[in-house]
Amino acid sequence: MARSGSLAQWEQRLAAQRPDDDRLARERRQRDREQEQVRQQEHLGAQQRAAEEQTAAAEERMKALEEVLTSVLPLRPLSFDRLLTAPRTPEFDPGALGVALTAPDWADFAPVPPAGLDRFLAGPRRHARQVAQAHTRFEAAQAEHQRRESERRQELAVAKARYDRAVTEERAKVVARNAYVTRRRSAFDAGDAEAVGWFVGCVLRNSRYPDGFPREYQVAYHPEDREVAVDLELPPRRVIPAARAYRYVKARDVVEPVPRQETEITRSHDRLVACVTLRTLHEIFGATPPEVVRPRRAGWTGRSVRTSRWWRA
Repeated sequence: MARSGSLAQWEQRLAAQRPDDDRLARERRQRDREQEQVRQQEHLGAQQRAAEEQTAAAEERMKALEEVLTSVLPLRPLSFDRLLTAPRTPEFDPGALGVALTAPDWADFAPVPPAGLDRFLAGPRRHARQVAQAHTRFEAAQAEHQRRESERRQELAVAKARYDRAVTEERAKVVARNAYVTRRRSAFDAGDAEAVGWFVGCVLRNSRYPDGFPREYQVAYHPEDREVAVDLELPPRRVIPAARAYRYVKARDVVEPVPRQETEITRSHDRLVACVTLRTLHEIFGATPPEVVRPRRAGWTGRSVRTSRWWRA
C-alpha cells in the first residue's frame, strides 16, 4: 500500500508540474519566434542597404562619366613650370634616438642614514658599509649609462648620415629632372618635333579619367604645318554601367540590377566619346601656344585596335 501511495503522489506531482512545463515551452517558442523575426528584419535591412549602396555607386559612376568634360574646364592647363619639381625631403626624425638617456641619480642609490639610538650603536658602521656598496652600484650604473649613451649617439649619427645621403640623392634627382624639363622646354619653344610630341604626351598622361578608361595614345608633331596628330583610344561601350539601379526582391531574397535601356547606353556612350574628344582638344590647345600648335579639323579614322575605337586629332 505504501508503494501505491508513493506512486500516486509522484503522479500528482507530475500533473501539478505539467502546466509549468507547458508554460515554459510556450515562452521558449515565443522567444525563438521573436529572435527569428529580429534576424529576418536585420537581414532585410542589410539587403535593402546593399541595394541602395549599389544604386548609389552606379549613380556616382554615371555622374563621373557625365562630368568627364566639365570637370576639367576650370583646371589650369599643364605647363612646363608645373612639370618642374621640388625635393620631397621630410624633416629628419630621429625618434627615440634623439632623446638622451637619463643619467643615474645618486639619490636613488644613497642608503637611509641611521636614526634614533641606531646612531650611537652599530648604525654608523653599518651605514658606512651601505654607502660604500651604494657607491659601487652607482658607479656601475654610471658606466652602463655612458655605454648605452655612446651607442645611442653612434646610432643617431648613422641615422643622420643615412638621412643626409637620401636628401642628397633626392635633390640630385630633382636637379636632373628639372634640367631635363628645361632642355625639353627650350626645344619645344624652338618647334622641335620630338619635344612637342613629348610635351603633348605629358598633357595626355597627366589627364585623370575615371577607372576603366583606356590610356593608350600615340602622338606625332608636324612642324611644317604646326599640327599634332593624336591617335587616342576611346572608352569602350562597357564603361557605361549596364544597371541603372539595384533593387531588393524579397520573394527571392536577392539584390538584382534594374537594367539600363540599350538606347540610353548608346546615347550615353556617344556623348562620352564626344566629351573625351573635346576634352583632349581642350587640354592640348590649352597647354600649347598657337605659334607651336594650331587647331585643325578633327575627324574619325576607321582604325580598330582590340575592338576599341580610336580618334585622331
